[in-house]
Amino acid sequence: MTSFLFVTLMVGVVAIAYLVTEVRKKNTLVWLPSYFKQDWKAPVTPGVTKHLMFCFVDHYEPMWLKPTYAVECARVARWRQDYPKLCANHRDADGRAPVHSFFYPEEEYRPEHMRALVELCQLGLGEIDIHLHHDKDTEAGLREKLSRFTELLARDHGALPRNALTGQPMWSFIHGNWALDNSHPQGHFCGVNNELVILREEGCYADFTLPSAPDPCQTSTINKIYYAIDDPHRPKSHDKGPRVRVGGQPTGDLMIIQGPLGFMPGSRKFGIIPRIESSDVRTSCPPKLDRIDEWVRTGIHVEGRPEWIFVKVHTHGTQERDMDTLLGEPMDKAFTHLETRYNDGTDWKLHYVSAREMYNIVKAAEAGLDGDPGQYRDLVVPRPSYVPESA
Repeated sequence: MTSFLFVTLMVGVVAIAYLVTEVRKKNTLVWLPSYFKQDWKAPVTPGVTKHLMFCFVDHYEPMWLKPTYAVECARVARWRQDYPKLCANHRDADGRAPVHSFFYPEEEYRPEHMRALVELCQLGLGEIDIHLHHDKDTEAGLREKLSRFTELLARDHGALPRNALTGQPMWSFIHGNWALDNSHPQGHFCGVNNELVILREEGCYADFTLPSAPDPCQTSTINKIYYAIDDPHRPKSHDKGPRVRVGGQPTGDLMIIQGPLGFMPGSRKFGIIPRIESSDVRTSCPPKLDRIDEWVRTGIHVEGRPEWIFVKVHTHGTQERDMDTLLGEPMDKAFTHLETRYNDGTDWKLHYVSAREMYNIVKAAEAGLDGDPGQYRDLVVPRPSYVPESA
């Protein structure tokens, strides 16, 4: 063997070993078989107008890294001041501005922070839902946290709607540390195997946690809207489940609405290994135009309605290193791209939606309703009043 062939062989061996290490480290094998199947995709009939529902959900944590109170307030004030400026010149096909879904942590509640977010919601620029970090929890402990916090938000801030029949607050959920239904392999960051049932019984109508790759809590199911059926004796019951489909019925404990997961063709480590596309938007992975196009091409939809495309991306909006991206030029350009590329009125119509509105439009598709999906924003879960009940 010549020295050149030997060196080439060794380089190949090292490259393969590195690739295997990366795949294991980033838990890619959990979801890679599903990615290769591409079984969530379906063609759209030529000539049919495609509707893009764009939803931005935020793990909104003012107490990230346990800063001083002044820093907490500065983070919240930055959003209250700059988000209206960002949205001022952006509108979708319905004349609606972008809407940011603030998933607020139960353990970080301060009434003054909530009031600032409510002001954004009163302007039509945001909605509020539930975020929770917990560990080694119990069923009783989880129920107490959820019932107390959701009642507080509904009663004191008008931030959650109530079920017209039961009076219970209605809300959607993002799990802290990604560990929905005790899904971490080492059992960290949750502890409750019947969490999906508890969420449903406490008023949750949908979960927006996923994707979580490269975290080990990532499910094998990707790029789908489906129902999770809880096994109260086992963790990670949402790993698989029946898809939401046109003409179907709810067939599980909780609807799971996933964001795009795959690879970034234009971004490769060392120019070779494609980076994971996990719908995360921040300074280190900004909302570049080719990423937006890839999110749309993923084609997440309710089975039987491929022309209604759902794009849900996420962020951690209170981290200083990312605020210039989320509240500045990068996101401004992203909104402009959405409005020019996906809102011509013929091939595409764009709809900026909250998590609640996205769920309602999913339910409209499931019910077989047609026409413009923007008319179904409040179909099942009504818009909160954002007025304290004592007012």
